[in-house]
Amino acid sequence: MQPIATLGHALGFSMAAGVNVYATVAILGLTSRLGWVELPSQFALFDSNVVIGGALLLYVVEFVADKIPWVDSVWDAVHTLIRPLGGAVIAVASLGEATPMTAGLMALLGGSVAAGAHLTKASTRAAANTSPEPVSNWVLSLAEDGFVVALGILTMTYPVAAFAVTSVLVLLMLLFLGTISRAAWRWLGRRSQAATRA
Repeated sequence: MQPIATLGHALGFSMAAGVNVYATVAILGLTSRLGWVELPSQFALFDSNVVIGGALLLYVVEFVADKIPWVDSVWDAVHTLIRPLGGAVIAVASLGEATPMTAGLMALLGGSVAAGAHLTKASTRAAANTSPEPVSNWVLSLAEDGFVVALGILTMTYPVAAFAVTSVLVLLMLLFLGTISRAAWRWLGRRSQAATRA
């Protein structure tokens, strides 16, 4: 059961990082610092005033940026590398002691899951930005924040259940990859046409 729990920690936190890496790091740091849940000792990596403070500050910036149409898409574009990298680091941290090959495979897995979550989020927000009203941005942003907190709590307390939930979500992302890609390409096409006309 321990390997599944380790995978649950890795996949759950990596997926959360793909949606909001700063909230995920803050959750890990505060949980480790305050002892809310007994996490594996390797997550003490996030138990630092600098890491927790920086993550909370950047989370506040993201919380505001994520509510403003088009600013959220620019923010997502900036984080196209940051979120998958964060997912990879968190996945490796979930291992503790491991061989270089195992750590490399876990980094690849965590980074891929975070990248999938990030691209799903970014594509959904880009599609929502075509709507003339701002309410959908607020609803999506608050839903994403709630998802990250809920998945973080589930991953901390029930990593095996987090493994199951995350596996289903990864499967759904793969099934809808074509739809998401087409939506993203349509959005990029419209942006380039608008730039050409301007």
